Amino acid sequence: MTKPRHISSSISRLTVSLLLLVMGMGTTRAQVTKMFIMEKDSIPLFCGLSVSFDLVGPAMLLLSDHGEYEGALRVNLHDQWFPVFELGLGRANHKKDEVTELTYKTSAPYFRIGMDWNILRKKHQANRIYAGFRYAFTSYKVDIIRENLPDPVWKSQTGFGVEDMSCNMHWLEAVLGIDAKVFGPLHLGWTVRYKRRISNNDGTIGILRAAPYLRTRGESVVGGRKVGDDGAKTCCLQGHNGRQKGQKEEVSKLHGG
Repeated sequence: MTKPRHISSSISRLTVSLLLLVMGMGTTRAQVTKMFIMEKDSIPLFCGLSVSFDLVGPAMLLLSDHGEYEGALRVNLHDQWFPVFELGLGRANHKKDEVTELTYKTSAPYFRIGMDWNILRKKHQANRIYAGFRYAFTSYKVDIIRENLPDPVWKSQTGFGVEDMSCNMHWLEAVLGIDAKVFGPLHLGWTVRYKRRISNNDGTIGILRAAPYLRTRGESVVGGRKVGDDGAKTCCLQGHNGRQKGQKEEVSKLHGG
């Protein structure tokens, strides 16, 4: 009698678990479906346009060797959906890095396009919390110069570098942000972004340790920024620190060695 009761209890637990799972899936599916359904009220579909600017990027340019200028155009559809287009220009001018002794300079235009969803229960208010996604692309040229490189053949100091090396990158972003009204039409916001590179071209002299809009060469990064409409971006470009052998071979060729 013990074994049948045990089997019956297991079947009951399994049935209850499956029912809870189905109910949970139904609730989640309903929530996702609700994001794409327009609420029935008196608010029109098109509610206007908004323009925003990143305030931190220009300050970074003044206080450091890299930064960016960025603006965004956002369409308000029923206070629920916000198609957005972001356009920017990243710049860097770093002279003689302390570790690699590389000097690098770049000016990198970029754009993002995507959609945000207002995830607040009460949609029609001045403050919002939204989630969204972006597709982004940049194509830029970079100068990387290494001065006083020891020549293995002539035992002298020489320089090595490239100018106008072409690079590009495609990446995706998941966005979570807040938008708060200050007064009148003025709003301030904060976004947190998870970024994942999908393809890139590092140029001709090796792997870049860092690239525009991603802090490291890792496949993904999480960043946040206060004021403006951006996550953690940087235009600092550094040549790979493990290319000395290739650099020496190149120098030998230049001297006929």
